[in-house]
Amino acid sequence: MDFEALAKSRYSVRNFDGRPLSGDDLDYLLSIAHLAPTGCNYQPQRIYVVQSDAALAKLHSLSRCIFGAKTVLIFAYDTTEDWKNKLEPGVHSGEQDVSIVASHVMLAAWERGIGSCWVNYFANELLRQEMGLPEQERVVLLMPMGYPAADAAPLPLHSQFRPMAETVHYI
Repeated sequence: MDFEALAKSRYSVRNFDGRPLSGDDLDYLLSIAHLAPTGCNYQPQRIYVVQSDAALAKLHSLSRCIFGAKTVLIFAYDTTEDWKNKLEPGVHSGEQDVSIVASHVMLAAWERGIGSCWVNYFANELLRQEMGLPEQERVVLLMPMGYPAADAAPLPLHSQFRPMAETVHYI
């Protein structure tokens, strides 16, 4: 599939068929994540694979947006390892790095027939604590993923775009 077709067809899947990802599919997606660029190639990202019933139940108690997925990736970054901008205090690359990595995974998954949903509906610090993640890590997103159910479909707003003139400006 060419990239434009991939980008046009991909949507946030919120209904999975109940199977966890196969080992081959999961390994492939994690290898794609490993290739993603990060600020100065510092690679501060941390990906936690959640597949056990107990851990999935805990995630479900922390976010209503797990959608019954049997595999959920937690994307975080180590705040001591991300690139820091010396020209402006407080500007760093951690969330951007994780977003690049997660985007690679999301698009590579779709190419293999695996659906996903980018989820930010959770209390980041509470989730970090409840899942036992290190104190210096910051959780950025959850990504429930799996094989789309037969009746999975994009939300109605999926194909409604603002005019490019509203979002792209030449200066």
